[in-house]
Amino acid sequence: MFKYRAKRSEEENEVLFALTSKFKPTGDQPFAITQMVKNLETGARRQVLLGVTGSGKTFSMAKVIEKTQRPALIISPNKTLAAQTYQELKEFFPENAVHYFVSYYDYYQPEAYIPQTDTYIEKDAKINEEIDRLRHAATQDLQSRKDVIVVASVSCIYNIGSPKTYQEVSLEIKTGQKITRKNFILSLTSLQYQRNDIDFKPGTFRVRGDIVEICLVTGKEIIKVEFSGAKISQISVAIVQNSYSYTEALAEVEKRTKFSLTIRNKFVIRREIRLFPAHFWVSPQNKIDLAIANIKLELQEQTNKLKSNGNLLEAQRLIQRTNYDLEMLKETGYCHGIENYSRHLEFREPGKPPYTLLEYYPNNLVVFIDESHITLSQIKAMSIQDRIRKETLIKYGFRLPSAIDNRPLTYGEFEEKVKQAIYVSATPAKEEKSKAGEEYIVEQLIRPTGLLEPSIEIRPTKNQVKDLIKKIKNRIQKKQRVLVLALTKRLAEAVSDYLAEEGIKAQWLHSEIKTMERPQILKDLREGKYDVLVGINLLREGLDLPEVSLVAILDADKEGFLRSETTLIQTMGRAARHKDGHVILYADAITFSIKKAVDEIERRRKIQEEYNKKYKITPRPIIKEIRNWPFAKEKAKRTSSSSSPSLSLRESSVKDIKILEKEMKIAAKNMDFERAAEIRDLILQLRSGSTPSLPRG
Repeated sequence: MFKYRAKRSEEENEVLFALTSKFKPTGDQPFAITQMVKNLETGARRQVLLGVTGSGKTFSMAKVIEKTQRPALIISPNKTLAAQTYQELKEFFPENAVHYFVSYYDYYQPEAYIPQTDTYIEKDAKINEEIDRLRHAATQDLQSRKDVIVVASVSCIYNIGSPKTYQEVSLEIKTGQKITRKNFILSLTSLQYQRNDIDFKPGTFRVRGDIVEICLVTGKEIIKVEFSGAKISQISVAIVQNSYSYTEALAEVEKRTKFSLTIRNKFVIRREIRLFPAHFWVSPQNKIDLAIANIKLELQEQTNKLKSNGNLLEAQRLIQRTNYDLEMLKETGYCHGIENYSRHLEFREPGKPPYTLLEYYPNNLVVFIDESHITLSQIKAMSIQDRIRKETLIKYGFRLPSAIDNRPLTYGEFEEKVKQAIYVSATPAKEEKSKAGEEYIVEQLIRPTGLLEPSIEIRPTKNQVKDLIKKIKNRIQKKQRVLVLALTKRLAEAVSDYLAEEGIKAQWLHSEIKTMERPQILKDLREGKYDVLVGINLLREGLDLPEVSLVAILDADKEGFLRSETTLIQTMGRAARHKDGHVILYADAITFSIKKAVDEIERRRKIQEEYNKKYKITPRPIIKEIRNWPFAKEKAKRTSSSSSPSLSLRESSVKDIKILEKEMKIAAKNMDFERAAEIRDLILQLRSGSTPSLPRG
């Protein structure tokens, strides 16, 4: 087997990561941690951590990071699990840079063309500004620090632009530096910062006489640059925490008063600071000119090809669309869909892999692929789906051929770029095991708490929901929580509604719930706002819910992806953090997957029982602090601060902006300016995607 030997210099031996925790490795954690560290140091490219639910896999990963003193990337299969892991690592490493890097789209409809119906679908997306801010914070810390841990979804293998260019276009300013205020403002706009003297928010700046105030795109700091003549006389920085109004934050700092929600420190004088771009794919002007020339050359070649094949309409369409983008690039350095020209802006050869988050890391990176049995499958599929869609757009003149190189990494490219990886899963697939080899499979099957795998019961599907209600009410009396797994979104919502009709506090959770709202729903479950969560796929891997004592799987005998051996084991594991953990499988037949899953759970249960007996351990419940999810909390504050105490949007059918605009004009015509202003504010809230309140009338 090929081995990658990790070299460590004296500089790399310095202490960067300091783990803070009241826990100590117990059970088989010490062996697992020692073995993983040894494998990394001897150069093993791939290894597996086979850890059961509740065995402390995240803590083991944290200990490996601390012992190796290497920056880490943890790739999770979904945003919810990534959020949970991020919070845990943030607490383990309070003095280090721990970041959350996931797709920043709340809604995303990719650009596409359906030739059968001659239907062009324009790219339509709603960017979550908070997640965008977190992505920039991650990349900027990777450019300036060594002690960085990023918890990411598979979106981290998408093209985000060259780290070298990202560093080159950044602007370093120093006290005493000779630069006029006008030229400084021009430099800020070239970094895609926008001037906004009223709505001061991340990615904007405002001007007050000889003072320029900048709210960094990361949202973490407010920079004040003061000018004296044609030079910078002073640079000062204020750190922002959980702010929903950066204008208020700045005003409060100016008054030198305490503002508990917003500012950690007052302005601190700094001699120098580096300002990074507000967008990815920002290039220096001299490179943009060369890139534009190359794009024009490709445009000419492609239009000649289309015309020679008789595709005159496609050729004209391509010329019109591309020339418009080039004008925007020339004038502003940016255009809508700029990522489609990334190959030219980065001067990459055709077919060469794009720059992803991996390129922002140093060479001694260690990658943990969490829940690898599904994460690797996602990585494999991404580039294939992207290529099929792009090829159609290129064929019909909607994009240049170079657009195909704006893509995620292929699976082969990902494997080549990741020098050392640890596959983490309670159910690793054959692929992970074969890549690692038997000697590099590390098992962590003992729970430090002594908790056993849940007991399993198989019940018939007839009247399964009515039967389930009795079981749920029994658990509610004991102040315990329940997870219910359905097969479809529609069924999950229907079951949730039916439970609510029976007086049970239930909530459904599936992919249509926005990213930032999911952790808050899980927190509400733990706190008792809900007794039951009904889901499909999001209630499987890795969720840490110690209050859940019962997991019910409806239609467990419907063999397939959602009821496979791996899925069943993962789902059953959600009840393994409670001393009364129990699983009900509603099934009329014992499928192959059910048999294999039950056998494996029984095997692991026996190992834990023997360990408990040997060391005289009495199983004890997991007591875990219910953490606040800061981003959801901030969103709630922002919503409440902007809403009036009137009828909420959820209680109204009026969601059409055009209707509201008509109502606003009528109110203004009738000189009811107060109502017109309320409707205007509602329209702005609807466009921003927040949950608004409707004016009464």
